[in-house]
Amino acid sequence: MTYYQLGKDRLVNLEYSLHREILRTNRAGSYCSTTIIGCNTRKYHGLLVCPLEQLGGDHFVLLSSLDISVEQHGQVFNLGIHKYQGSHYEPKGHKYLSNFEIDDIPKRYYRVGGVILSTEMVLVEKEEQLLFKVTLEEAHSPTRIKFKPFLAFRNVNELTYQNMNANTRYQEVENGISVKMYEGFPSLYLQSSKPIEFIPVPDWYRGVEYFKEQHRGYPFKEDLFVPGYFEADIKKGESIVMSAGTSAFKANGLKTKFTREKKKRIPRDSMINNLLNSGQQFLLSRGKDIRLMAGYHWYKERHRDTLLALPGLSYYQEDKEVYRSILEYIAGEIEEKYLSKNESLLSSDIDVPLWFFWAVRHCRTNCSPPQVWKKYRKVMQAVLDHYQKMDGAFMHMEANGLLYAKKDGVPLTWMEAVVDGQPVTWRPGLTVELNALWYNALSFFAFLSEEAKEPEVGAPYAQLAEKVKTAFIDVFWNAEDECLYDFVDGAHKDSSIRPNQLIAAALPYSPLSVEERKSIVDVVKKELLTPRGIRTLSPQDPKYKGVYEGNQKQRDLALHQGTVYPWLAAFFAEAYLDIHKQGGLAFVKRMLEDFEEEMGDHCVGSISECFNGNPPHVAKGAISMAWNVGGVLSIINLIEKYSNL
Repeated sequence: MTYYQLGKDRLVNLEYSLHREILRTNRAGSYCSTTIIGCNTRKYHGLLVCPLEQLGGDHFVLLSSLDISVEQHGQVFNLGIHKYQGSHYEPKGHKYLSNFEIDDIPKRYYRVGGVILSTEMVLVEKEEQLLFKVTLEEAHSPTRIKFKPFLAFRNVNELTYQNMNANTRYQEVENGISVKMYEGFPSLYLQSSKPIEFIPVPDWYRGVEYFKEQHRGYPFKEDLFVPGYFEADIKKGESIVMSAGTSAFKANGLKTKFTREKKKRIPRDSMINNLLNSGQQFLLSRGKDIRLMAGYHWYKERHRDTLLALPGLSYYQEDKEVYRSILEYIAGEIEEKYLSKNESLLSSDIDVPLWFFWAVRHCRTNCSPPQVWKKYRKVMQAVLDHYQKMDGAFMHMEANGLLYAKKDGVPLTWMEAVVDGQPVTWRPGLTVELNALWYNALSFFAFLSEEAKEPEVGAPYAQLAEKVKTAFIDVFWNAEDECLYDFVDGAHKDSSIRPNQLIAAALPYSPLSVEERKSIVDVVKKELLTPRGIRTLSPQDPKYKGVYEGNQKQRDLALHQGTVYPWLAAFFAEAYLDIHKQGGLAFVKRMLEDFEEEMGDHCVGSISECFNGNPPHVAKGAISMAWNVGGVLSIINLIEKYSNL
């Protein structure tokens, strides 16, 4: 049975189908993304979008879309779809769609009279090549097929327009052509698995619109160049594979290559397999180096996101070495950059080195080196010493052992939105999750030293941890609300109900008692928990913004003022199950069901960046985020763990 499938009634309903997107990556930075019906709604959409090192390493849309047309008895049916001014869609190829399904890769079925046609797409792993397969499933008379490529050759953050600088000429190659519209770009090779005729009809299609960009307050119209079209006869049961890549390929090997690449994909026949499939798409290979993309379409690598995502993403993947290498890379980054004398990174991401301790602790059983103490003792000890020695104007350790950080105009935690040069969520002074992570790091290091039978190394840190634990309760416990202050700066104690206190309650080494943790979990459950994750602010707060929309400034003002984040749900599940044990399983399983429902919306098979705080909690932001996918996988792992107690 196909896990994800949509029929004609949903596909022809543009209000439904245009808001559901698909994403494929090649695990080397390139991606293919569009809507389930093939109509691009973002400037980031495209069938072949590649990072180009020669142009600064940004992503560039080479092939925007590939329209297919079917010809029978001299009549042509165009199966493509593009949006133009005034909500005008032309051609209206979606009306021929009869089915969309995902078993391993997305597959569309079109019905035109007696013709049934299917299309599938796959990106070749670690190569800049898209393989687009068309199969004539049914036909009762001679059929001809046409392929019309729409080219962009532009940065994903920009739009392109008809211009005199574009090189609109083409070169003939085996079963196709190559095009290089601008200097500095690679050539794009468009080839077919069978001999095919190219008809040069160069033209600019002007005024193509992307309504997602319009809603976000950005320019949303562009012109796309079509060099002509390919056409060939196709018989019932025959498949043609079109290739788009930055290198020429042997045409007679395209079908075999498609089959080989398809077999590599994880079957999307369950929730967990969808998440594993999605998780692998964040991997970014650069030679021997492997990184983790924070999210698609516009995020690159971010150290905090990597550390938060790593445990969940690695639990069920077979190739643990990939995730070990990522952890080792982050360790090197911390040692080289965060602990450097200029402290440029630590001055903005003050919590990242402490998240490393959390990630190592969670990864010990599945992807970290067997000898954690031997491997990471040096960097861990350097981090702990570095925090103690910091005595700058913006960050220092206070006499009670807590970490103080305050820097004008710079958000120092994961709530990093800035508007007009000022942090939206200003949290200066003693922040609750930073100091909880500090206690966790000190305690974990002391534990590792005991485990390695070198207790004398960890003893000073264990003593400091006890000091921090006492101060943490004294400073952060809000007796009136029976939870934690979000931050404390001098006499000011911020009582906003935010999820950061949840991190303190869920850490492996928490400075809180069981009763205190239970009280915090109860408050979060009442004020912040939603079917899509945890709100960043209680709806009872005057600062609460329940809808994330508008232009960039309006969105940033709402980003951490009520917006929901799925990755935080893993911390809720961990704290909740640790308190309620098997008695809490039914509740956490219902949470998981809510996420499974979400994976059929926005980006099919993945988890979006954030959601509105107000019901129905519509997905917002980036369509696929690593820490959210990792968070949901962590919830699955927690359910298995407590089910086996």
